[in-house]
Amino acid sequence: MHEYIINLHMHTPYSDGTGTHQDIATAAIQAGIDAVIVTDHNVWVDGLEGYYEEDEKRVLVLVGEEVHDQTRDPQKNHLMIFGVDQEMATYAPDPQNLITQVKNAGGLSFIAHPHDPEAPNFNEGDLSWVDWEVRGFTGIELWNAMSEFKSLLSNHFQALRYVFNPEDIAHGPYPQVLEKWDELTTAGLRVVAIGGSDAHAMVRSLGPIRRVLFPYEFHFQAVNTHIFTPTPFTGEARMDRNLILAALQQGHAFVAYDLPAPTLGFRFYADGLEQSAWMGDQISGTNGVTFQIRLPQRTECHLIKDGEIVKSWFDREITTYTTTEPGVYRVEVYIPFRGKRRGWIFSNPIYVK
Repeated sequence: MHEYIINLHMHTPYSDGTGTHQDIATAAIQAGIDAVIVTDHNVWVDGLEGYYEEDEKRVLVLVGEEVHDQTRDPQKNHLMIFGVDQEMATYAPDPQNLITQVKNAGGLSFIAHPHDPEAPNFNEGDLSWVDWEVRGFTGIELWNAMSEFKSLLSNHFQALRYVFNPEDIAHGPYPQVLEKWDELTTAGLRVVAIGGSDAHAMVRSLGPIRRVLFPYEFHFQAVNTHIFTPTPFTGEARMDRNLILAALQQGHAFVAYDLPAPTLGFRFYADGLEQSAWMGDQISGTNGVTFQIRLPQRTECHLIKDGEIVKSWFDREITTYTTTEPGVYRVEVYIPFRGKRRGWIFSNPIYVK
């Protein structure tokens, strides 16, 4: 399998961001990102998808959409859509119909910032997903970088602190989102987890100070989604787009916080008697399954089954665990950074039947 780093969920002047698609591509190339997926609010932007090149380096820019019902008060139920070459915002009033229409069009749908509490001191409302009866969506945005920042906005002093020290923000996905993900998967649903930056590169002024809040370059070094493809990228945009979408649909991916240390090289797979499984795959537990976990460096690692820790390792790079018990198994990895314990890697599950 071939590993690539992609950054999801960002905005341009077509909605409420400040950087163009070219600006995003330049920042991604500088950060070493392989592909980005731009998702402006309630608008699908045609004609800007493809490879962007600078200084003999390149990045694949894909165009999706983040859709929500703008007439709803309060605002809820934001859905990210990938791989649909048409406007989908017309279906926004009914989340289930929207998900169904995306699926019928051959696209993928991910629930954006499932838990996104309000920040009343900054007139930021609660944008959480509330319609959990829907079915057929591809997955959820397990870790949204800007939602986490929003949760820290208790006062203006705190806001300034984090604006000038963005490395102090990220600690991991909301516990509520991890719990909801486990609830859905243990109920028998296949739900793919992704990490999103929710980048806007907002420009704000305070007196004579004018600053871009969390530029794209910062986001591309922080919360990313790593995918695995069976063949390498070809350099042909449409073919490589299909590889990315297939990896996301299958859950051949993990959520990474790349700022403390690179997560390239993380592996989680399972070997059974007659088959092997990758993240996102299903495998038979008959006669036993052995999980293999490989970390980029020695640190804290937990194997989770149906939402509960079944095994923990500390100061290890390579670990194994054998079981015959069916369940939904995934990995969480933590690392110390700037004096605190931070979430580092969150794998998609392997489903043992």
